[in-house]
Amino acid sequence: MIINERNIKVWSTIGSRATFGIATLELAKEIENLMVLTCDVSTSAGLDRYRKNYPDKYVDLGIAEQNMIGVAAGLSSEGYNVITTTFAPFQTIRCCEQIKVNIGYMRQKICMVGIASGLALGTLGFTHCCIEDVGILRTIPGIKIISPADSLETVKALEAAVKSEDSTYIRLTGSSNNPIVYKEDYKFEIGKSIQLKDGNDITIFSAGAMVFNSLEAAEKLEKNNISCRVVNMHTIKPVDFEAIEKACSSSKLIVSVEEHNVIGGLGSAIAEHKSKLVKSPKQLMIGVNDTYSKGGSYKFLQEKHGLTADKIVDNILNNFN
Repeated sequence: MIINERNIKVWSTIGSRATFGIATLELAKEIENLMVLTCDVSTSAGLDRYRKNYPDKYVDLGIAEQNMIGVAAGLSSEGYNVITTTFAPFQTIRCCEQIKVNIGYMRQKICMVGIASGLALGTLGFTHCCIEDVGILRTIPGIKIISPADSLETVKALEAAVKSEDSTYIRLTGSSNNPIVYKEDYKFEIGKSIQLKDGNDITIFSAGAMVFNSLEAAEKLEKNNISCRVVNMHTIKPVDFEAIEKACSSSKLIVSVEEHNVIGGLGSAIAEHKSKLVKSPKQLMIGVNDTYSKGGSYKFLQEKHGLTADKIVDNILNNFN
């Protein structure tokens, strides 16, 4: 992939879903045994050009997500490098048993991509929103979980996952006109978080579309004389233990921000490791508070569930002593 200022702006404009389709098209040029499986989402996943250019590397299973995982496992066992994709709740929750058996237990290597996770499809309600996927897949052995911060990181994550020897779930959040976090190329490594801003008082860990919101919140907190470190914890499993330990040894408050249920996601992964430390500061978990609300626009649901920069700031100010 050519990573330059122009492409980064284009990817940001079209969003992570369409960027995923472009990245997959480029990967097919260099990976001979690549196979992409979808469930009637070639347009939604930005894969129309891929489907037309590589019909022998593309299988549409129709609306049969569980079958897709079974077929993917069979292709993987025959030496194919397999990517599966559909909307996040159907890629994960509907296929939970098949993922457990075929990917976790049987150890068939597959890269699963859940498109439009989090609250992006709020106008369709919580049948299409997905706030449970990380919590579910974290409990299945042998699957790494990545939540890219922006469209460029989607490109980096997909390439790393496909070329990895392990199965991976890539959780795509946000919509079109996805805010840019990374303005130029950088080193991406599965399992290694990236510090985006330094600070002494608070460490904010975030993932996916919430990384940009967290950076905005940190700038606003500076005006309240609160110094914030912001860390992009793009890999939720395995979580970066060293980054957590560094934060616990130098911050007065640990904050996790995620477009996911506060139970089972990034905040839980951080808390699990913090519990093993002799001493650690208080942790504030910001996310969807274990509830299904009424549907609405993406912006409306972020506001309702306290995930905008201003709401994050208010929550931190109420909990920082």
